[in-house]
Amino acid sequence: MSYRRTLQLICGVAGGSSAVVLAVAVAESRGCFGEQGREKTSVWSRFGVLQAAQPTWTTANHTPVPSGPAWEFNWDKRDPSAFTNGKKKEKATEDLTSEPDNGKPKATRNILLIRHSQYNLSGNGDKERILTPLGREQAEFTGQRLAALGLKYDTLVHSSMSRATETANIISKHLQGVELVSCDLLREGAPIEPVPPVTHWKPDAVQYHEDGARIEAAFRRYIHRADAKQKEDSYEIIVCHANVIRYFVCRALQFPPEGWLRMGLNNGSITWLTIRPSGRVALRTLGDSGFMPVDKLTRT
Repeated sequence: MSYRRTLQLICGVAGGSSAVVLAVAVAESRGCFGEQGREKTSVWSRFGVLQAAQPTWTTANHTPVPSGPAWEFNWDKRDPSAFTNGKKKEKATEDLTSEPDNGKPKATRNILLIRHSQYNLSGNGDKERILTPLGREQAEFTGQRLAALGLKYDTLVHSSMSRATETANIISKHLQGVELVSCDLLREGAPIEPVPPVTHWKPDAVQYHEDGARIEAAFRRYIHRADAKQKEDSYEIIVCHANVIRYFVCRALQFPPEGWLRMGLNNGSITWLTIRPSGRVALRTLGDSGFMPVDKLTRT
């Protein structure tokens, strides 16, 4: 059988990598890599370079191995089965087969996290850090977008800081009848020391200690599965700040919370979390601002 025919046969049966090996071996035997009188280098040493360029994927190792802990279904401490198990231990003689299924949540909570619009960075204190003219335009676009979604919003909660309050007030004009609630827990702050660290922003340890506890308290208040008494899916809007939103996302998805600063959010953007009755969490959008004209986008 000719050299060319042998090579074609192996290509079809064993794949391209085997063909490369055969081609190198045959070429070596014929002296193609050097003159006959010159000392020959081992074919396998030459093949090492080719082997390094080959993919390491095989059918045995193509599946990634989980590197983190398993999903914690009772992350919000509201899993009904956790309470049921406790009752079973205390009342072992009770007939549990007749226990009604009305203690389990059935509704899905949708939480739309809105970052405040552009504001006056040079303002002296919170009262002067109000929205810029562009920021007010951005809030109008966000309000229009939320209204266009056609969802039945239950509440509109906002940080008590001026820029978030003003953003929420503008949005509320497009959502008639939605209750507006202010909350100090949602104020901007330093949730946890970021990893990797950054050089341009270094709060004191006491700020992480104080802000972190407050922002974690806000997470526990607002980010959780529906109560068993809730019959229909809900849609809630929270207008707050980039640091708070990024921390919420990491905590809700059970990602390392210290990675919050690796994400960026445009002003007036929409981040949408969905929390199922089972405790499963999904991130539908992160920092969506595609509803704004390009020349209106900012990240300050």
